[in-house]
Amino acid sequence: MNGYQYHKKVAQNQSTTMESQKATQADVPSCETPLVHLDNVRQVQPEVLETEKAQRMAAFFGALSDPHRLKLLSALARQELCVCDLAAAVKMGESAVSHQLRVLRSHGLVKYRRQGRNVCYSLADGHIATLYKEVAEHLDE
Repeated sequence: MNGYQYHKKVAQNQSTTMESQKATQADVPSCETPLVHLDNVRQVQPEVLETEKAQRMAAFFGALSDPHRLKLLSALARQELCVCDLAAAVKMGESAVSHQLRVLRSHGLVKYRRQGRNVCYSLADGHIATLYKEVAEHLDE
């Protein structure tokens, strides 16, 4: 691809991106006249997340953004399972399950304990179980 073709391709991509942004903006209802209601702003502003906490929450939810990890959580929401049983339940290889569990554990979503030669995983605490169940119920509505 020569320089001209490259710049033409970039321009086409930018045009497509701008068109999709315009279409998206047109689909989102907004105020016809920009009038800020200061009383509302003052009530809400103290409750707006600090950037650092928002970043931590984004990372937390990012860990939940993978369908394989959600399948693992769905099994663990039912009961504690060893890695081999968990792999069989979600129809994945043990090494793939171990990798996903490592990600979940690093974000504090699951915990483990050794039971002889097996390693058993469970949800980290009741908050994780509640969060999982609430989202699942919300999507079923």
